[in-house]
Amino acid sequence: MFQWHLSCAYNEAQKAKFHAAARTRLRQLAKALDLPAGRFDIRSNRGGIAVSGEITLHADTLYIQISQPSFGSRNGVLIRTCQGRRDFTGGPNTFADLERLEDPKLLASFIKTVTGVKRQASAFGVAPEAAPRPDVARGG
Repeated sequence: MFQWHLSCAYNEAQKAKFHAAARTRLRQLAKALDLPAGRFDIRSNRGGIAVSGEITLHADTLYIQISQPSFGSRNGVLIRTCQGRRDFTGGPNTFADLERLEDPKLLASFIKTVTGVKRQASAFGVAPEAAPRPDVARGG
């Protein structure tokens, strides 16, 4: 199990491990989301010395970013819909604990629920389903 909350600030070795682990988990997550090869990008921005930087999975209709929030929150997984890979603001933000990266299949299920990506059949190659549950809280 990776130590997602071990600070990367002023620790270049930990930052390198964090970025490598996040890229690996995002590749696993893309597979769990049934994203076709070539229909998503995974990129990394290491940021400055005092921050973790961010690692992003960007598909045609989905944007997921991994970072260590500098304000102490454990919710370092940002999830939102988007309209193409040049859309960097997208739909409403939903956050999840970094620990959810330990189970990409479970995280994929959560993402499908909160974003309604199953309804977007052309982007993910899955049959349309019902809208996400209204009881799932979203950030803004």
